[in-house]
Amino acid sequence: MGVNITPLADRVLVEPAPAEEKTAGGIIIPDTAKEKPQRGKVVAVGNGKKDEPLTVKAGDNVLYGKYSGTEISIEGKDYLIMRESDIYAVV
Repeated sequence: MGVNITPLADRVLVEPAPAEEKTAGGIIIPDTAKEKPQRGKVVAVGNGKKDEPLTVKAGDNVLYGKYSGTEISIEGKDYLIMRESDIYAVV
């Protein structure tokens, strides 16, 4: 977790899980048909808002909405930065 970035307020930095390469039946999925992952690992968290502390922490595996967050690239690695409210659950 050597990312040198600190999200602000209620934002969190999430490393998306890799997209599924195969279906359950073993069919290989081409890049153009892969679904965006909807789960990932929290890498960094902000300090929360004044009256709303964050409930997720770095290291949590989370589920989030399909179109949540903004994609960013840090040192060649892709991440999503999103508000904690875009996260549906810790798994």
